[in-house]
Amino acid sequence: MRNALAELEALADPARATEMAAYHKVDRPYLGVPVPAIEVLTDRWRAESTLDDRLALASDLWFTNIHEARVAAAKLLTQARIRPDQAAWALICSWVPDFDAWAIADHVTIAGQKRVMADPARMDTVEGWTTSPHMWTRRAALVIALPWAKQNHPKPDELAMRDRIVGWCASYADDRDWFIQKAIAWWVRDLSKHDPVRAQEFLDAHGARLKPFARNEASRYLRGGSVS
Repeated sequence: MRNALAELEALADPARATEMAAYHKVDRPYLGVPVPAIEVLTDRWRAESTLDDRLALASDLWFTNIHEARVAAAKLLTQARIRPDQAAWALICSWVPDFDAWAIADHVTIAGQKRVMADPARMDTVEGWTTSPHMWTRRAALVIALPWAKQNHPKPDELAMRDRIVGWCASYADDRDWFIQKAIAWWVRDLSKHDPVRAQEFLDAHGARLKPFARNEASRYLRGGSVS
């Protein structure tokens, strides 16, 4: 891990790090390394390491609590095909309670999307997140479920999963937290591009319970815009 962290630190930009700290508003170390530069490193690390070594490196990077190291940890596990992948899934799940900012959470949940699509039974675990007292865990359930909003020709089991997740959106509708409302809007907006009927049905039934900004965002591609 020492060499990997040194490679990240070699790209540090103190001025950019100060800007990032102000932007993300979470008290942790920032190096000021942009995501594309992190991806160059993690692509090489993936190619040069075994799966076990990659999992160990991802875990070590995560526990540094450095912003860019946590992004790199997620990037190391962002891959459609990982065989076997149970250890990768378990590691991703272990990070969810640590979420405290949208950027790191989103990088990890994008990695998680690959794992739940590889084994949709894992959505049983994700469903447990929807009732967590930890807001970022509740939000992660919808972000990790985004692939089911984007399918153009879903099979019956995929439609059943889509309806299940719409139910999660409905259960969140009265949650006043901005990030939860934004996650609902994100999910329903993406759904509306591929299944406008279900998206409209959700808004007809639950739109009035959303904050106005979330309702407007969710309905952006329906009937030309906002649903009253």
